[in-house]
Order: sequence, then structure tokens, then C-alpha cells
Amino acid sequence: MVKQERAARTRRSLIKAAAEVFAEVGFVPASLGAISARAGVSSGALHFHFATKGVLAEAVEEEAGETVRRLTEAARAQQGDSLQAVVDATHELMRVLAQDVVVRGGFELAGDIGRRATSPLRRQWQLWVEDSLRRAERSGALAEGVHWADAARVVVAATVGMEVLGGGEAAWLSRQNVTRFWEVMLPRLTGDRNRGAVVSSGSRPPAATSAEPRQRPVPRPER
Repeated sequence: MVKQERAARTRRSLIKAAAEVFAEVGFVPASLGAISARAGVSSGALHFHFATKGVLAEAVEEEAGETVRRLTEAARAQQGDSLQAVVDATHELMRVLAQDVVVRGGFELAGDIGRRATSPLRRQWQLWVEDSLRRAERSGALAEGVHWADAARVVVAATVGMEVLGGGEAAWLSRQNVTRFWEVMLPRLTGDRNRGAVVSSGSRPPAATSAEPRQRPVPRPER
């Protein structure tokens, strides 16, 4: 049991260290030596858990994806098929991007053309937003004349843009910034009938979910 716990801690340390290095320099320039040194473990221990840098990157993305899955499921469980679920999930996504280095590193990998042409994390987020806005339309939450697919394109483009820009400037991930986006969007999405029914700043108190970023995302090098 002690060995298993130690192995789990080592694996977790390697994933966190890899996420930090990937967020700082990207996938291609990152070295396994730098990652093992950041984690405080030997190269042998790293290779015991992860055969290649690609496998380690996949582990970072998998953990980041699980965090995104939990936050989107929580938003839907609390708010059902409503626009509020989408608003709350965007606030929570930006919060974890600012505060969780594994999520930050996972999204950095997602946008790294040195690895692949498509992003599993961004695709995961896109599919959830599309499904949520489709549900909102069916429940009558969208204004007349607004199609869920059009709304999804705007929301996904804006939130992915915040994620990318937040890599260099923390203010893009702030609660204030996300709130302003929704203040502009919600009147168009809800129409007169449901105006005021959705809270643009999120349904939870700021202290509970959407504090300003506690750590500044590491600026991404020009590539």
C-alpha cells in the first residue's frame, strides 16, 4: 500500500511538472529532463511511469479533460437545460484555467500544432456548449429567431479566445471579463421574455466559484 501511494504521488508530481513545462514552452521544446527535474524525481522514475513525452502529454490532457468534464456536469446538474448552465460553466472554466496548472497545460497542448491538428480539449468544450444550447433552445430559453448552432459558434469562439489570450494576460480569464461578455450576449440570446432570468456574473457568489485569478498564467513564447 505504501509503495502504491508513493507511486501515485510520483505520477501526480510528474503530470503537474509536465503541465507547467508544457504551459511555459510548449510540447516540442519541452524536455523529459526538465520535467523530471521540476518534479524532483529521476529520469528512470519518469520512464517507469511514462514511456515517452507523448504519453506524458496525453496524461496531462486526460486529467485536464476530466476536470472540464466535472465542471460542465456540475453546471448542468445545478441549472438543468438552461442558459444559466452555460454561463456558470464558462465562469468555472476560466477560473480553473487561471488556477489549475494541469488544465492550463492541457489547453496549451491542445493548441500546439507540433502535436496534432485538432484539439481534444477544445473539441470536448465545443460539444458540451453545442449540446447545452440545443437543450436550451428546446426548453424555450433562447429568444425567437436565435438558433442554438449560431449561439454555440459565438460562445465557443469567444471562450476559446479568452483561453488563448489568458495565456499571456490573466485579465482575460477574470470573472469581470466573462461577466462583461455575457452582459453583451444575453440580451440577444434571451430576448424580452426571459431577460433578467439569467445572471451574467454566474449563479454562485463570487467567493464560492469565481474569484479573480490567484496566479498569473505563464506567458506563452512566440511560435
